[in-house]
Amino acid sequence: MELARPESVADAVAALGNGAVAFGGGTELVPLLNSRIVRAETLVELRRAVPKGIDGTTIGAGTTLGELEVDPEIPEALREACRLSASPQLRATGTIGGNLLQATRCWYWRLKFPCRLHGGDRCHAREGEHREHAIFANDFCASAHPSDPAAALLALGATVRTDRRALPIAELYRLPTEDDRSTTTLAKDELIVELEVPKPDASVYLKAMDRRLWAFALVGVAAARFGDDVRLGLAGVAPIPWPSPDGATPLAGTAYKTTILEALVRRARQAVAA
Repeated sequence: MELARPESVADAVAALGNGAVAFGGGTELVPLLNSRIVRAETLVELRRAVPKGIDGTTIGAGTTLGELEVDPEIPEALREACRLSASPQLRATGTIGGNLLQATRCWYWRLKFPCRLHGGDRCHAREGEHREHAIFANDFCASAHPSDPAAALLALGATVRTDRRALPIAELYRLPTEDDRSTTTLAKDELIVELEVPKPDASVYLKAMDRRLWAFALVGVAAARFGDDVRLGLAGVAPIPWPSPDGATPLAGTAYKTTILEALVRRARQAVAA
């Protein structure tokens, strides 16, 4: 295995492809490599290539979660989502760009069952143990997206800038299908470079976990108010960050999540009320 350390976004993009995999802090990729879920001939380190830091409403993709959580200019929902996302050690290393592209925590996928995300013809979670799985859009794949910051950025209406385009964060994600099992719209050699995050009048992120700290969300709810408009972003309830609490289709073992979701949505709306 080779390690490439490009100095620019253009050089990083050029290094991708042909079995190369990009990484920022490595907190997501290294465990996947160790488990042999991801295989790579070349690792492309983005630390010197991708922008980092905060400039007004612009956030470099290489900015760590720890940096975001302590910056008073960052909207409260995103600061709290970063603070609750992982241990201090992981937040000090993990980048916001990498966090948005986290793989599912579904144990069937992590244990390399031949599930639909691995190219198989069935969702093992629908038939097996699925307490932590999705309650929305769970027909083809019942996995639950794990990113807290992604839910906050969805509520905030953030824009993602890659090396070749700008798109609303909602368009960064897609539900997997028979024809395309991926959960993002990025090309294999496309890099997230920056985020543009509007400043709301008020925002909040609330999270229900099995532990008091540093666990993945059973249900996460972000709310952001812009004038009289309140926007939501949900974590842990669909294969991608989800925008609405309506129309849940829980499985037998996830029905409890609907009760938690209703309570958190109510509390979040109250927290950002004018």
